[in-house]
Amino acid sequence: MEEQSAYNTNVNQVTPTGDVLKARLATQLIFLVCGLGMASWAPMVPFAKDRLALNDASLGLLLLLLGAGSMLMMPTSGWLVSRFGSRLVMACAALIMALTLPLLLLLTSTTAMAITLFVFGSAIGAIDVAMNAHGLQVQNLYGKPIMSSLHGLFSIGGLFGSLSLGFLIKLGLNPIYAIISIALLMMLITLIQYKHLFPADVERLVMTRFSSTTEKLTEGKQPAGWLHGSVLFLGIMCFAIFLAEGSILDWSAIFLRDTKGINVELAGAGYAAFSIAMATMRLVGDKLVVRLTSKTVVVGGSLVGAVGLLIAILSPWVWGGLVGFVLLGLGVANIVPVFFSAAGRLPGIMPTVSIPAITTIGYTGLLAGPALLGFIAYYFSLSMALSFIALLLVLVALVYQIKGTAN
Repeated sequence: MEEQSAYNTNVNQVTPTGDVLKARLATQLIFLVCGLGMASWAPMVPFAKDRLALNDASLGLLLLLLGAGSMLMMPTSGWLVSRFGSRLVMACAALIMALTLPLLLLLTSTTAMAITLFVFGSAIGAIDVAMNAHGLQVQNLYGKPIMSSLHGLFSIGGLFGSLSLGFLIKLGLNPIYAIISIALLMMLITLIQYKHLFPADVERLVMTRFSSTTEKLTEGKQPAGWLHGSVLFLGIMCFAIFLAEGSILDWSAIFLRDTKGINVELAGAGYAAFSIAMATMRLVGDKLVVRLTSKTVVVGGSLVGAVGLLIAILSPWVWGGLVGFVLLGLGVANIVPVFFSAAGRLPGIMPTVSIPAITTIGYTGLLAGPALLGFIAYYFSLSMALSFIALLLVLVALVYQIKGTAN
């Protein structure tokens, strides 16, 4: 009893409203850094292909190493977070991302590029798990849903990252100076916000404080792991939503060009419309979760996304495709944040286990999606492949309505 009393005092001392608000802002900015770093790599891909004289097949194999680094690091990150705290893991991963970005624009050896991409992907996997785990603890103390707004900053970082490098080069800045500027910005944000993130001891106290009422771990009983039914359920749901998001990233431009006849210069408008809609909806998503309940957000959002895809497929006009992609972005925007929040509340399962698990399973959908849709498109059509995604979203809505853990 004396130990419990001391623990409560310590938590109360470090969680006044001001500290929680600072921690929330700091976590949002870490999400921004992650999105910025990930998306800044995309405009560099053509530079890398030309510099290394790669064909499409070789480039595809090289890009797989980024995903492999992320996938291998995500399960390990749960242990790192529990051992060292999410603040240190986030900071180290963000700095590694920033330091490797310029190398991705400079390296002339395919082997060195492969190793660097693997390290870059590992940093992405580590920061993704750590920032979501930290966000859950901030949400617990904040007392209201904040995961959607956190992911909203990630989306904004992604938009900024995908455009900023080209914009800086357009202004006449040498590409290497442009990417160094972005890397320095990432490092500056991380170092300034580090002190506002919860240190490891505080994070453990917060986790224990809330797990005592939600996880119901009995003395001597080990928490459940990856193979727990609830973890697998949320992981599979994440897999489906990430697959839907990945389908727009990889196939929307080809769909608009080949199926809708849009000019190649404007083919990227579909993904831009989807991304802007998703970022906007995530910024207001926390209020929606409170007002509508998280289950309604998942079920309703999945159905809206499915309808959006069907409009994009069936509409004979280009603008119909764009409207469909906007609806898809609005629909799926807040589903993954809801799943992460639900993972942090699973009875008998520590967030350091559930978050890496559903993140890894979910990102498998993001990585496997292009190949799966390509297979369907090759044997049938791209419209049929996107129809499969629409059907998958309907299944997510039906299954989550019946068995969903969020409420």
